[in-house]
Amino acid sequence: MQQLSTRHLLGIKGLTETDIQLIFETADNFKEVLNRPIKKVPSLRDITIANVFFENSTRTKLSFELAEKRLSADVVNFASGSSSVKKGETLIDTVNNILAMKVDMVVMRHSSPGAPHFLSRHIRANIINAGDGTHEHPTQALLDAFSIREKLGEVAGKKVAIIGDILHSRVALSNIFCLQKLGAEVMVCGPVTLMPRHIGDLGVKVEQDVFKALQWCDVANVLRIQLERQQIKYFPSLREYSLYFGINKKLLNQLDKEIVIMHPGPINRGVELNSDVADSDNAIILQQVENGVAIRMAVLYLLAGVK
Repeated sequence: MQQLSTRHLLGIKGLTETDIQLIFETADNFKEVLNRPIKKVPSLRDITIANVFFENSTRTKLSFELAEKRLSADVVNFASGSSSVKKGETLIDTVNNILAMKVDMVVMRHSSPGAPHFLSRHIRANIINAGDGTHEHPTQALLDAFSIREKLGEVAGKKVAIIGDILHSRVALSNIFCLQKLGAEVMVCGPVTLMPRHIGDLGVKVEQDVFKALQWCDVANVLRIQLERQQIKYFPSLREYSLYFGINKKLLNQLDKEIVIMHPGPINRGVELNSDVADSDNAIILQQVENGVAIRMAVLYLLAGVK
């Protein structure tokens, strides 16, 4: 069996193009499994996986848990809100206590950038980063690129615009790394106040006009405004943001081509995307959710073979 070049999935930056293609090929096989009447395989029957989430999550947590159960793994769920973290326990002590119960893999989401990297230097279990602050969200980038490949045939040579709150988004950074490794061109678009200062150094185009960005791209990956991470006001109001950067059907109809609309969720309808776009034939948002399970099955399966 082919193996990944790393024993953890901490970020896209640590993967090679060969790793990404291996994950995609494995996900193709698992997607076929998910469309069978019996959607379960015994691939990880003897593996115990802990989902350790220090931040709220719906889609990612459900997707990982479903992927683990489809692979027949034993699953332990941990939520920091009802744990000894509230009593002052440290991150390493929390995880070491979980590992003492003979857990093989840890899927972790944390509000601090670099938390999974820190943990990987101190414990022996395989770690999958399910999102660390505003840093990276590798499985989201993998499923986004996989969805583009499924819809358009390949990622190489495609033009992808990432539109919205780039400054606070871990999805944006992971997508930039992943798409560039696969040969796509990337543009970021949003208000100047929501754009990291040196984003151009990553080799991406920068645009403030949403119509120009849509006219340029083959795929628009639209991000929500992350109000929960914003300590100050970056724009006057959500209404004004929607007026200048929101995407609606009228705007898409002005383009001289059809483009693909993506969104990592949750969608703030009427802000970054109107319902007439989110529910249109242009959008592959629900396909992204479906592909998320197959991608996470592939990642779990491949990492379980790397010790």
